[in-house]
Amino acid sequence: MLFKHILLSTIFLIFSTNITADDTMSQKYKEKKIYPMGKKIYEKMCSNDIQPSSYSSIDELKSNIESKRLCKPLKKKHLEALSIYLWELKRDSESSDINDKILVSKNEKCPVCGMFVYKYPTWAAQIFYKNMHYSFDGVKDLMKYYFKRKKNITKILVTDYYTQKTIDGANAYYVVGSDIYGPMGNEFIPFKNESDAKTFYMDHRAKKVLHFSDISEEEVYKLDE
Repeated sequence: MLFKHILLSTIFLIFSTNITADDTMSQKYKEKKIYPMGKKIYEKMCSNDIQPSSYSSIDELKSNIESKRLCKPLKKKHLEALSIYLWELKRDSESSDINDKILVSKNEKCPVCGMFVYKYPTWAAQIFYKNMHYSFDGVKDLMKYYFKRKKNITKILVTDYYTQKTIDGANAYYVVGSDIYGPMGNEFIPFKNESDAKTFYMDHRAKKVLHFSDISEEEVYKLDE
């Protein structure tokens, strides 16, 4: 019994050591081969405004590189190396400078109005699905899109009007009918805290404060009247 226990412990130790060694080898290989290759491809074959932190997964990033033609045509192995470099290195370097801002690449247009979203960082908002996301130049357009394509949404991000930080859009409060206008006119003004929303409501002669769950499709289109 004791011999069996020692044998099993020894096998486990060898197995664990091999896993650690394999992980180390894999990381070393990426550092020596994959990352340099990916960086070279990015600098020579791609537009320099790819922001990996604006994607929810490496699969979404990879898919967008191909579908939105962010780079020249790439072989499969080169696309893999590029995606790993962007996701594991460039994304980390970006994240230290994000300051909780919604990241939008320069080629992203609002799917509702067609405007370039990066020009309006104060109002930026995003809807994420499993392998893709869409950016909007305001919550009003986001809500128009939301009511047409509710299924399989993984998260919604909006910009708090006071702090200018990214907040969870599905748990935010919105001021309606104020004297502050967005890129598309009357807007839903987002806030993380209900108290901030009520303060803004009083200061800007607004009509109401709504939680995300209380916004109806009818309420959205009223803002265009």
